[in-house]
Amino acid sequence: MRMTAIFATVFMVSGCASAALDGGGSLTSYDDLKPSDGLFAKSKLAVNKNEVLAARTVRIVPTAFAAKAQVEGITDEQRKLIANAVDRSLCAGLSERFKVVTTDDADLTVRALVTQMTPTDEKAVAATKAASVAKTVLLPGVPVPTPRLPIGLGTLSVEAEALGHDGRQNAAMVWGRGANALSGSARISSSGDAYEFASAFGDDFSKMLVTGKSPFGTLPSPPSIERIQSLAGGAPKYPACEAFGREPGLVGLVSGVVGTPPEWTDKGSGAGTSATAEQVP
Repeated sequence: MRMTAIFATVFMVSGCASAALDGGGSLTSYDDLKPSDGLFAKSKLAVNKNEVLAARTVRIVPTAFAAKAQVEGITDEQRKLIANAVDRSLCAGLSERFKVVTTDDADLTVRALVTQMTPTDEKAVAATKAASVAKTVLLPGVPVPTPRLPIGLGTLSVEAEALGHDGRQNAAMVWGRGANALSGSARISSSGDAYEFASAFGDDFSKMLVTGKSPFGTLPSPPSIERIQSLAGGAPKYPACEAFGREPGLVGLVSGVVGTPPEWTDKGSGAGTSATAEQVP
């Protein structure tokens, strides 16, 4: 019994990847950032509630990649999908309260930078998926979860800020999340975990701007009809969001469960958004 408990403890500790929260240098200020962690994500953030809640329009600058995030094993195509997943999630989340525009006179301008990431071990994920299939065959109908192998768990770190008309920082967040062995849907792709976390970051940052406070520590509110339509692969609420393409919808959901690479189902950004994968030193 003691050995079982020891094994479980070791598995839990080793079965979680830690994402860095180091600043990437893209924010106008890091001075007021305070720790605010969620169940899975770690973050430092600051938000001027009055200024953010007074804003009505927002513009999204395509997400860029820092040099530290341009790691071996992740292709340019995969980086584009990750950056675009951040932007698409931001656009959908911000549409819940703001009008998303493309003009420079928006009340808020949001820009994000992927600061660091580590690839997902495709072989480890494939072995986990194989074990899950074997469990289904050998123990049909028995609800026994199949944990991921605690090897090569991916991470993603992102920082973003919202600037007012005067260029002053009204909100900022440094965010990181690492995969763990017991939650999330693993994909057989070196970018699998980072791709999933890109949307999670967009959700967290947009929620902070929509509510004017930390996105963590409260129960999630139900999505609007427009958001549900967008998640299903339909047209976004505002035309500006079409620049980031549409969600894969049901096909993407099934793809996540099965574990196929995101590039198989996600068509990426819309026409004319070549800046989405911009890289910075």
